[in-house]
Amino acid sequence: MDSWLDHWPWWVQVALVILLLVISAFFSITETSMMASNRHRLRHLANRGNKGAKNTQDLLSRTEELLSVILIGNNVVNTIVPVLLGAIALHAFGNNATVLSISTGVSAVLIIIFCEITPKVIGATFPERIAMWVSWIIKPLTVLLKPIMWLINVFVSALLKLLRINTKDTKHSQMTRDELRSVLLESHFIPHKHRNILLNFFNLEEIQVDDVMTPRARVEVLDLSRPIDEVIHQLETCYHNKLPVFDEDSDKIIGILAVRKALSLLGDEELTHEHFREILSPSYFIPSGTPVLQQLQYFQENQERIGLVVDEYGVVQGIVTIEDILEELIGEFTTSLPDLATKTKWLPDNTYIADGTATLRDLNRLLSLDLPLDGPKTLNGLLLEYLEDIPDNDVSVRLEGVVMEITQVDDQIIKTVKIYRPNGS
Repeated sequence: MDSWLDHWPWWVQVALVILLLVISAFFSITETSMMASNRHRLRHLANRGNKGAKNTQDLLSRTEELLSVILIGNNVVNTIVPVLLGAIALHAFGNNATVLSISTGVSAVLIIIFCEITPKVIGATFPERIAMWVSWIIKPLTVLLKPIMWLINVFVSALLKLLRINTKDTKHSQMTRDELRSVLLESHFIPHKHRNILLNFFNLEEIQVDDVMTPRARVEVLDLSRPIDEVIHQLETCYHNKLPVFDEDSDKIIGILAVRKALSLLGDEELTHEHFREILSPSYFIPSGTPVLQQLQYFQENQERIGLVVDEYGVVQGIVTIEDILEELIGEFTTSLPDLATKTKWLPDNTYIADGTATLRDLNRLLSLDLPLDGPKTLNGLLLEYLEDIPDNDVSVRLEGVVMEITQVDDQIIKTVKIYRPNGS
């Protein structure tokens, strides 16, 4: 190599080394930018007519060819640079082992700094922008180097067969639900509220109708065995659109009454209980333990908006509506007057007065607590399970780091609980 270098000026030799370093850096920045590019953003740009994005998509669809071109070019250049730099050093400083060692070390430093780390950091910082630019150069190279790639792939395929590795049977790993959840949490291109809705959608697969239903004790029902005047008064003061109806036996729901339709009958002076029975809709029952996402699909398929949750013995446990499920996705609605009082959070003295029938999920969401959800669904049920007895008033307990004081017990049910705000909540 000394013979042909002797005829070249020193600045030409140095320029050749710099050119090779630039080519090596080009292949490094290409590899990183291509692999780090957002496929969805490229697809969006390609659909809008960006030719660079289309080229990049085409190259990424042929990953083996893309990587072959990059690795061939990068490794050939990185092999030539130390040899050329060593020859220049020997020509300038004489044939000496020390000179050769120093030139090899300098080559390694130059390649690591200027051809590996720096270009790859830049490529990872602006992946799509750089990938679309370099694709105009890499795409023709995949055609020019096809014979070389074919020859190399013949040896690679033979080696893989020798190692009994079948790449055709390997399937691309799909993103798991937890991985997708992590992507959403770390994404900055989705608005905060929209991101919360998407995250809540994943939770629908983990919760049951029992977690979102209104418990039986808090459900307003209509008893048609009562005098007609009392029935009419209840309908006139009712806040709900629909009411479950029973006749004497409170455990046997005979149908669902649309309040608006019932109010249209109130002008009739000869109004009787039978008029209300005639406009009842059949009850729609939901087995306890039904997943919320599955129930949302059932509501859609059956064109229902309200259902009665029943246990294995057919006893009504509560009521769930399509609005209850939607609240899990987009947050609670504020159109129901009785629920407005529950929007108040911590009081100035860092306490909260909770109803014993309040669900643990609502309390966790409203007060940023971490009460257990794998057992009882209500605050009353949680306290009774923990105490294993019906307590008297003014009993205090600590659960999951939360101090709670039972302030009112009535009819074997904990009616009111004062919750003390935990430190850091």
